[in-house]
Amino acid sequence: MEKLFGTDGVRGVANRDLTPLLAMQLGMAAATVLSNGNHAPQVLVGRDTRLSGDMLEAALVAGLCAAGAKVTLLGILPTPAVAYCTKNSHADAGAVISASHNPFEDNGIKFFSVDGCKLPDKVEEDIEGLVQRWEHIPRARGEHLGSVQRDSEWIDQYIAHLIASTGCSLKGMRIVVDGANGAAYSIAPRVLSQLGAEVIPIHCTPNGVNINAGCGSLHTDSMRQTVKEQRADAGLSFDGDADRVIMSDERGNEVDGDYIMAMSAIHLKQANRLRNQVLVGTIMSNLGLEEAMKTHGIHLERTRVGDRYVAERMRELDAVLGGEQSGHIIFADYTTTGDGLLTALQVLALMQRTGKPLSQLMRVMEKYPQIIRNVKVCDKHAWEKYERKEEVEAWALQQLGNPSRVNIRPSGTEPVVRIMIEATDLARMEQVAAELERIVLRVCGEPEE
Repeated sequence: MEKLFGTDGVRGVANRDLTPLLAMQLGMAAATVLSNGNHAPQVLVGRDTRLSGDMLEAALVAGLCAAGAKVTLLGILPTPAVAYCTKNSHADAGAVISASHNPFEDNGIKFFSVDGCKLPDKVEEDIEGLVQRWEHIPRARGEHLGSVQRDSEWIDQYIAHLIASTGCSLKGMRIVVDGANGAAYSIAPRVLSQLGAEVIPIHCTPNGVNINAGCGSLHTDSMRQTVKEQRADAGLSFDGDADRVIMSDERGNEVDGDYIMAMSAIHLKQANRLRNQVLVGTIMSNLGLEEAMKTHGIHLERTRVGDRYVAERMRELDAVLGGEQSGHIIFADYTTTGDGLLTALQVLALMQRTGKPLSQLMRVMEKYPQIIRNVKVCDKHAWEKYERKEEVEAWALQQLGNPSRVNIRPSGTEPVVRIMIEATDLARMEQVAAELERIVLRVCGEPEE
């Protein structure tokens, strides 16, 4: 059986890969593992706006209850809100039904532990092992059956937490909000309005099938164009579950996670709040971020891709800031996981306090040219087993010259191998990227139509 859990939970096409039966099995297995066989676990469940969300929520909850869990439904809200509620309610776990930035046909299930962090690999392995023999999981009987309740009060507490983290009014600011027709569609405009900003919402009318469709953090064109047309101070593009954000400055220029980390790390150091003078990024962060951090006496610690690995390394180093180029940013003083809305608020507050536009704040970093190719393949894991992969990367670095970086890896969430290269000669980079794509397809196979 293929491994269920990827870097961000269990994910696949709803009702084909991620079926109601699998969701129920995951619920039963998770409740059993989390209870340690001695109590009825409390589990909070939230979801995004996908059409399949109702179906999978019902199935997951059925599985949880069948194993004796007490479930609280939080409704549609961002993934980081579920993490916050789990930690602060002292529930045994939180579960999120979402496929983040993926198209609406996909969906996923991921879990948070009692401390609001993603489950350790070992716990996921235990759950996965039980899923494979789910028919042998003990089922609750009589008064030990699980129960379900709904609770909308936690969202108000999460909003209060976001507002408190900002520490200032945003009155006078004009902000474009692209909700990706996802989990941020209501809460993001609501929070910004409460802080005094004028909000221009776009893509905030979900219908179950338009989540991430030509909008959100992977498709920022309409957000950036609206910023210019409306003469806004900034724009925010969230993904489907709002755990990431890509911003726009007042001129319509994209501000990704690397820029956000650069300006935030420098600000935190100046405020004597950057513990251990370290920023945690991933292998995908731009060389320009690394150079900017060196200039300010900050060490960029790189991890493998995935905000769970960033979070783990941050805890090991007692770091207060980390994240990914894709807009997953973790401000450890306020959150345990990537939080797009909280991240946006920290940047907007920085703009407000310094009186500087975002176009000026982002000048602390100069980005090196970067090419990312997402190559759809038949077997993405074949690249990990390829004996000459290091030789291929060494060849690419030689072709690109110094300074340069090359990384080729299978995606943790999609059937693709990602090729990333950075250097100074864009034309040469395109040539190398094309050759690397041919090699990857030869090794991993082209996907069936």
